[in-house]
Amino acid sequence: MSQVMIHAENLSKQYTIASGTSRHDNLAEQLADTLKHVLFRNGCSRPGNKTFWALKDVSFEVRQGEIVGIIGQNGAGKSTLLKIISRITIPTCGQARIYGRIGSLLEVGTGFHPDLTGRENIYLNGAIIGMKKEEIRRRFDEIVEFAEVSKFLDVPVKRYSSGMFVRLGFAVAAHLEPEILLVDEVLAVGDAAFQKKCLDKIGSAAREGGAVIFISHNMAAVNSLCKRVVWVNGGRIVDDGPPAEVVTKYLTKSVKGMDVTEEAWDDAGTAPGNDMVRLHRVRVHNRHGRPADPLTMQTPFQVEVDYWNLVPGARLHITLHLYTAEGIIAFTTGELNNRSMPAGLFRSVCHITGDLLNSGPHRFVVLVVKDTSCVIYSHESGVPINILDVKQREGTCFGREPGVVQPVLKWVTEYLSDGQEVKALA
Repeated sequence: MSQVMIHAENLSKQYTIASGTSRHDNLAEQLADTLKHVLFRNGCSRPGNKTFWALKDVSFEVRQGEIVGIIGQNGAGKSTLLKIISRITIPTCGQARIYGRIGSLLEVGTGFHPDLTGRENIYLNGAIIGMKKEEIRRRFDEIVEFAEVSKFLDVPVKRYSSGMFVRLGFAVAAHLEPEILLVDEVLAVGDAAFQKKCLDKIGSAAREGGAVIFISHNMAAVNSLCKRVVWVNGGRIVDDGPPAEVVTKYLTKSVKGMDVTEEAWDDAGTAPGNDMVRLHRVRVHNRHGRPADPLTMQTPFQVEVDYWNLVPGARLHITLHLYTAEGIIAFTTGELNNRSMPAGLFRSVCHITGDLLNSGPHRFVVLVVKDTSCVIYSHESGVPINILDVKQREGTCFGREPGVVQPVLKWVTEYLSDGQEVKALA
């Protein structure tokens, strides 16, 4: 069995929120604060400070060659955990045993001094993690080439753009030969080419016998890069296991109760519509009928529209216009109906295939059409369609691809010749 590189045992971190004095915006606030001081001086106790646990009883191990993903919502305790492991923060209780030299990129430019140049910060960072000057000099050119900041090497880093800052920060953390690499949201900054280089470096660090802890909200990257995922919520470990399994549970839990999956009106007299048609329900769910399950780029899903036809003999059908977050129409679709319909309640269901829409939030408009061409009512639905990108990929670029749709199309490559020049026939 491979060597243990990180052993965390019952890690807990408690923070205190002090009840400090605030700025007085008016005379009434100043008088109230003066009264409080008088009361406290006469023996009354000041309200106690509030405390909360950023981490509570967190235990896990990371072994040699592992890339472990840490996922969870903002404020779950992920960054606090890495700060404890990297010795930036002292735990309230518990301990983290580290077996190897750590390189960390927890925030943009962690450990950089803003008034020092890029060149000076490379040497400073190396010295902080315990490297000798000769070791740093040996890797110096490789770091600069990776970061692509050679023209600005002797400029104070406080004048760097955020992209330059994070490129140099990651280059230093990854190239100074750490045995343990801690990375927090490095994919949040930088273009696709830089992200690819970062992910290549993360993968090679693990293949060379190191260990990596990788925090990201990019579930596609987590699913593809990591062999194991730890889900943290409320400062505690909720799950620890295979990426696909843990990521699916996390997304399912995250969307429950947060997204509106339907809108409904029970009274035909007050429901949206007019004297010809009234809407009863608009609903979005996956093909299994579970509205709370997340919709991924691969998930087939349905849009259901229930409506009352109020005019016997009318020929009605539903059309949908689907928009991206930028207001661009992704597509329109409708089922033409030339049949006469009795008065009553109807349901139209649109089946949308997987491997069609690009990731991101979408909205849609429901159109009620009469006689195949006349729009008699339009309703902008409040039900969001949020498409998630979590597919495991073979490549190393996990950014969002451009385009309104991202269909999976069939490609065929055939061998036509041996590449030699083809002579024209006489």
